[in-house]
Amino acid sequence: MFRKILVANRGEIACRVIRTARRMGIATVAVYSDADVGALHVEMADEAVRLGRAPAEDSYLSIERVVAAAERTGADAIHPGYGFLSENADFAAAVGQAGIVFIGPLPSAIRAMGLKDAAKSLMEQSGVPVVPGYHGAEQGEGLLADQAALIGYPVLIKARAGGGGKGMRRVDREEDFSEALQAAKREAKGSFGDDAILLERYLLQPRHIEVQVFGDQHGNVVHLFERDCSLQRRHQKLIEEAPAPGMTPEMRRAMGDAAVRVARAIGYQGAGTVEFIADVSSGLSPDRFYFMEMNTRLQVEHPITEAITGVDLVEWQLRVAAGEPLPMKQSELEIYGWAFEARLYAEDAARGFLPATGTLKQLEFTDVSARIDSGVRAGDVISPYYDPLIAKIIVHGATRAAALSRLNRALRTSYVAGVTTNLEFLGRLANLEEFNAGHPDTGVIDRNFQQLTETRAPEDGVIALAAVLSLETTSPPAQANPWSALGHWQLWGEMQRIVTLEYEGGHASLRVAAKGFDFFAVHDGRRVIPVKIVGRGEGAYKAEVDGRQVEVKAGAVSRHLTLHLDGLTHAFRLPDPLSEAAEDDESEDRLVAPMPGLVKIVRTEKGAVVSKGAPLVVMEAMKMELSLVAPRDGTIDLVDVYEGQHVGEGTVLLTLKAEETGS
Repeated sequence: MFRKILVANRGEIACRVIRTARRMGIATVAVYSDADVGALHVEMADEAVRLGRAPAEDSYLSIERVVAAAERTGADAIHPGYGFLSENADFAAAVGQAGIVFIGPLPSAIRAMGLKDAAKSLMEQSGVPVVPGYHGAEQGEGLLADQAALIGYPVLIKARAGGGGKGMRRVDREEDFSEALQAAKREAKGSFGDDAILLERYLLQPRHIEVQVFGDQHGNVVHLFERDCSLQRRHQKLIEEAPAPGMTPEMRRAMGDAAVRVARAIGYQGAGTVEFIADVSSGLSPDRFYFMEMNTRLQVEHPITEAITGVDLVEWQLRVAAGEPLPMKQSELEIYGWAFEARLYAEDAARGFLPATGTLKQLEFTDVSARIDSGVRAGDVISPYYDPLIAKIIVHGATRAAALSRLNRALRTSYVAGVTTNLEFLGRLANLEEFNAGHPDTGVIDRNFQQLTETRAPEDGVIALAAVLSLETTSPPAQANPWSALGHWQLWGEMQRIVTLEYEGGHASLRVAAKGFDFFAVHDGRRVIPVKIVGRGEGAYKAEVDGRQVEVKAGAVSRHLTLHLDGLTHAFRLPDPLSEAAEDDESEDRLVAPMPGLVKIVRTEKGAVVSKGAPLVVMEAMKMELSLVAPRDGTIDLVDVYEGQHVGEGTVLLTLKAEETGS
């Protein structure tokens, strides 16, 4: 067994690998960029080596620097994690050439599956069904458009070297093909260094079902059953489960056998995942599933397979890479219960899952029955350089219903403040009727997007509680505050404050009257709501609101207040009348960056006449492209940025000439 390994990754997967290595008595080396100097994985490892600047190409994607770090620290092996260099055959080869063990498949296996077009051809030769489409070498736009027409719309454009939803576009109409193709090619080039694409027929009611496989150096291959990963946004998974609901023994056998054939065809060693797409328009059927791709690495969602099999997949990776045979035979593997994983991201679901950045003011997971895989803590920064994953919330139960109940409880009792997240979206998704019924498909989120993201105004009691807590949490500590100085009340008469709150979908002006120590009457214009604070903790309160006991988490930044109770997060803003009086109606005259990122393309110039909704600037942030459009009809007055420029959130990208008003 290895004496020391280097983990060539960051975040939760680096922490995950380090935990197993530590349990096995193996020393670990972390690597980090300038953005990750104080990161959790750096603190957990026995040693740490700086790779370079924050951009991944200057650090985590540098083969030379990673290999040099392993050589310098005397590591016996390198674990690539997932993402970054994990599926880079040149990296695997360079590791081997340095006399270091690559904890993963041979470079030849990575190459065989790395180019999706070649992989599909190989699968056809091996008797594995593939989705109809175009996988050829000719990449001219005209030919690709012709092939798309032959396949029939809708079609799926996919980067041949891709994965994780990068370089992927669904196209429903012929007139949208060219723009989608160019966007997919740019994204593929930026993510994988290869802009070649392939085309596939887009199945209208598909399920994404994948099979975990494992091979060793002695020719043994097993599968560890399936995972259903159909709940996706932007072709990236949000909630995964194992086993797949509705799976029959015949279907499981057919998919498992096909996955093992795939692994054997390329002499696979280590952990891998064979992804299939199943057409469920007529239900699950052994003759209606197709090979999509093979991920030659550990998957993000591997914990749910661990939960239902009792296997530590990272330990298996280490043992197999060290030359040991697989610890178990196929006949010894069984499924125990049901498991779910929910991915908690820093993103704004209502704004098209736009990635978010900022400092995690608070991060709490209080359900002790849930497994939390995370690489961040309260106080850490979610930067624009890497994937915005905050944590994976994993639960297990004896049945699907029991596991789903635990998932809901785990989501309800989790809390994040300081950064916009998809926590509430996950809670709604986990309660969606068709998902609860066990009928997931990849269209579930799109079909129910409005229901999943609709604005729900806070209840009157929540608004009243926010008004009271705003007086305590948003007051500057150095300010003479009579509320705190007099214990929130006055002996010679009732003390009152007017509090104005803005929230998604509305605003309220309330009169808060102190009736006694920590006891208030809140007038909302219609009725009086009694609020009593009965307990305080670190950012937490117990209160009695309108006769009901509640526990609430509260976080305040500047004039913004966030409350989390009953599994819901409510954001409030206290307007500043002095600063807002100076604002005018210039918002529609400017196009601003919604988050930090890189300006990839500027599609306009000074003097150009544009229409509302026309794409003007393409930005790249957190490995995704964002197309920014004209806020109104008008003429470009000034272009304030250039292609290749890094900009911060709120940066003015361009301005339109002010609209002339009639006299």
